Amino acid sequence: MITATMEDFSAAAPRGRAILGLDLGTKTIGVAVSDRLWSVATPVLTIRRGKFTEDATALAKLVADRQAGGMILGLPRNMDGSEGPRAQSTRAFARNLCRVVDLPVGFWDERLSTVAAERALLEADTSRARRAELIDHVAAGFILQGALDRLRHIAGHDDDR
Repeated sequence: MITATMEDFSAAAPRGRAILGLDLGTKTIGVAVSDRLWSVATPVLTIRRGKFTEDATALAKLVADRQAGGMILGLPRNMDGSEGPRAQSTRAFARNLCRVVDLPVGFWDERLSTVAAERALLEADTSRARRAELIDHVAAGFILQGALDRLRHIAGHDDDR
């Protein structure tokens, strides 16, 4: 189920289960996972993209292994906030993924997440080769952490939770 807002995602995702964060690229999918309290995002791995069925199978295995209760996909908006072909491709991927993995899916604006990930890796004095290896799942961590911070804000102002 694709949720329209983070409030909808918060209502749909079961508490006490991890959330996966995905940075969907044309060649790779960066993956991060949250703790069960939705506090901290941890970069986990980068999946080399293949056919959709291969990608979906790998993600379904991660969902099962991590007992995930939802997924956040980075939505690549243009700097003016509009959505271009990459955002449309991400939305199409999410629709297809929902046919395979029955979990709430939300989107998080990923503008500048790769820039932030690159900066963090540079500050950690990571070699160029190592940065290339890590950048996608570190970017997924930035995407997921942003969503987790928003979810915590929603939960903090919701009297029913």
